[in-house]
Amino acid sequence: MVRSAGLIGIATMASRLLGVAREMALAWVFGAGTQMDAFNVAFRIPNLVRDLFAEGAMSAAFVPTFTRTLASRGKPAAWRLGNLVLNALLLVTGTLVVLGIVFAEPITHAIAGDEFSAIPGKLELTTQLTRIMLPFLTTVAIAVALMGMLNSLHRFFLPALSPAMFNVATIFCAVAVVPLMPLVGLPPIAGIAIGTLLGGLGQIVLQWPSLHREGFRYSPVLDFRDPELSEVLRLMIPGTLGLAAVQINVFVNTYLATTQPEGSVSWLGYAFRLMYLPIGLFGVSIATAALPTIARQAGEADKAAIRGTVSRGLRLMLSLNVPATVGLIVLARPIVELIYERGRFGPGDSAATAAALMFYAPGLLGYSAVKIASPTFYSLKDSRTPVIVSVLSVAANLALNLWLVQVLSFRGLALGTAIAAVLNAVILLALLSQRLGGLDGRRLAISATKISVASALMGAAVWFGAAWLETAVPGSALSIRAIRVFTSIAAGVIVLIIAARALRIEELDDALRRLARRAVPS
Repeated sequence: MVRSAGLIGIATMASRLLGVAREMALAWVFGAGTQMDAFNVAFRIPNLVRDLFAEGAMSAAFVPTFTRTLASRGKPAAWRLGNLVLNALLLVTGTLVVLGIVFAEPITHAIAGDEFSAIPGKLELTTQLTRIMLPFLTTVAIAVALMGMLNSLHRFFLPALSPAMFNVATIFCAVAVVPLMPLVGLPPIAGIAIGTLLGGLGQIVLQWPSLHREGFRYSPVLDFRDPELSEVLRLMIPGTLGLAAVQINVFVNTYLATTQPEGSVSWLGYAFRLMYLPIGLFGVSIATAALPTIARQAGEADKAAIRGTVSRGLRLMLSLNVPATVGLIVLARPIVELIYERGRFGPGDSAATAAALMFYAPGLLGYSAVKIASPTFYSLKDSRTPVIVSVLSVAANLALNLWLVQVLSFRGLALGTAIAAVLNAVILLALLSQRLGGLDGRRLAISATKISVASALMGAAVWFGAAWLETAVPGSALSIRAIRVFTSIAAGVIVLIIAARALRIEELDDALRRLARRAVPS
């Protein structure tokens, strides 16, 4: 699992770093004003479905079923199931796209409300961008089906790298297409919407040759009576709700953020994407690597093996995400200034985005744990439990955000989302522990305690180091900021490694040994 998660992590790191570059380009060109607010709200609908398919219901429902079919009946039966799923997705998402384009105006009005209407042209721009980007639903659904088939074949690197195409296309369009938009009568931000569509197509193009080499051939077959397709759809329908907590919570935040000062939607969006970097690296990568193994063990009804795999995944996740959480909190302002503060993105935007990031950060652990726990229930053919827990989480998020937005403005939305994510994870893990007869709770508690102590020491080192560097290396140039941030991070990593070795945190030691073996040829 560590080896596979490492490969996924490398690909995800490349994709997420390109994602940061994408956000830098958007912040440079558009800042955090009207056009970015409109784009973020317009993209919320296709992005919601992307998140559900890419890291949610599609993976949880399709991968276990495809893995079982592959193991029991061979590749020909698995390829037929893959084609059935692809064609069902084309039909369903194509219908949703058409309906979305027709009803884009009332949909965007329902999300943005009267607040966007109060600014001339803002709601109309949001509606226009929504219509342009809606076909992204279909492209990403197909891309994730290809990803699921490759993951089931233990091909992890290219599927994890494929989201990078979305970022590459957006960066290209920010540079080459945005300046051309006024020439064809479109607003500049429409170039980014076009980049979104190109990015979705790019994810398909990158994965298709690898799947073709495995023997897959597309066939236009569709039979909703097929038992295996029915099983996938049966799991996906409740699974969409069961894994939707994070996305629905962000959707609620988007609506509530439109009631706050202008720029709030963009501040929360920029902060959430920074926070999502370690989720992809240390949460999704571990869950993606573990899921085919858990699906196989579930097919063999081996609860002890499932318990061991889930426990190892959770311990590895904790050893990576607890330090990441501390690091984001301590270095929120310097990181935001380094990445975003240029062009139209000013110091006030940095302060607001950093504040949101600090409140989002504790949710890292919750988000990552859900990525492991929720698909495990689907592998056990239990879609009811995640649905119920998700509904509770969404209700808690709504109640918290309605209260906290009055107390902390847009920062309260970030905090409420983080608390709801942790609540979702705690309840799911407690129920999964009952289902599996435990999750090696003692080992988990010991690992969590050790990594918390090591992370606290790391955080102290980073805090004092950053404060000292602010005085020793003053200035606001990009190079100066980079020196301060990366030196602080390096000091924190050194302290973390020393503390991990002293406390004998085996998960970090294992990761370090693997890195050492790759760095030093035998």
